[in-house]
Amino acid sequence: MAFEIIYSDEAKKNLDTITSWLLYERLAGETALLWPEGLREKIDTLSEWPDRCPLALESKSLPFEMRQLLYGRKPRIYRILFAIDGNTVHILYIRRPGEKLVPLN
Repeated sequence: MAFEIIYSDEAKKNLDTITSWLLYERLAGETALLWPEGLREKIDTLSEWPDRCPLALESKSLPFEMRQLLYGRKPRIYRILFAIDGNTVHILYIRRPGEKLVPLN
């Protein structure tokens, strides 16, 4: 079964913020331009088998299951936090390295 993937406004904002940071403060050139595409390709793998990913630690304090998918290599590992609802995967948040837990307001 193929799952539809939907990005929350917060996840889109996270993606834009991380990409801007990579472009202007951390990396130069093509590497920074390729990063968002690599992340999206990793997220696209959730369309086939999203429940293969473990529950996120933050899931303990939520009324629903939030899972995580990791992207990158140490020390730059990003966490893609998502929820599964029927045949839809909702990308909720993209956590950059150094962020401890997702702020649950």
